[in-house]
Amino acid sequence: MTKQTWDAQQYRDNASFVTELGSPVLKLLNPQPHESILDLGCGDGALTEQIAKVARDVIGIDSSPSMVEAAQARGLNVTLMSGEAISYQNTFDAVFSNAALHWMSDFGVVLTGVHSSLKQEGRFVGELGGSGNIATLIDAMKTVVDERENMGYFRNPWFFPEANEYKTCLERHGFLVKSIELIPRPTPLKTGVQEWLKIFANYIISGLSPEMERHFLEQVEQLVRPTLYSENDGWVADYVRLRFHAIKV
Repeated sequence: MTKQTWDAQQYRDNASFVTELGSPVLKLLNPQPHESILDLGCGDGALTEQIAKVARDVIGIDSSPSMVEAAQARGLNVTLMSGEAISYQNTFDAVFSNAALHWMSDFGVVLTGVHSSLKQEGRFVGELGGSGNIATLIDAMKTVVDERENMGYFRNPWFFPEANEYKTCLERHGFLVKSIELIPRPTPLKTGVQEWLKIFANYIISGLSPEMERHFLEQVEQLVRPTLYSENDGWVADYVRLRFHAIKV
């Protein structure tokens, strides 16, 4: 297995739901005209752009060169920076993050960086995958990888915490949690489960031969079909989101 990488065009074509379903957490952020805001893991900048229409100053950071390039093409102030290497100090009124924190394995370092980057009483508002998120897909991927020795072993790259678990993490890193909740959100995959896998399981696929990639995609699809596919609704993934609002204290 290799490191997860991103293709901004592929993401836009097959994972636009990430932005389209981001309006509730954006509403929770409630950006104000006088504010300076950091978008952590901003991706292609679709939500950053919406924040920038309201807030005085918006900076986006992302660890993917392809995503940063796409965001900069929108005219946004976006920098190539990992969430585990945030370098700002007492700069922002708010830090916002949508669908990115669960990719950052050293979450303690991330929270320390977010806390340092915020002004006193600045807020941290975000949404990530929560406990149970894509459980059916994860089980199927693990089964397919583990049954073939030449595919190596399955490595789960995601951090999908329980609400109380993440609340404790936030509190230990200097935040007062105003709200936090797990939200089941069945999510239609309009271009199918194989296209989803090509994006979000890239870290598995990119190290495979064409034959093994085809085997992986077809076998995972076959395993999840009874649970995630219906004639009426098509493919619907078992997403669970964890949405929170915290204050630096």
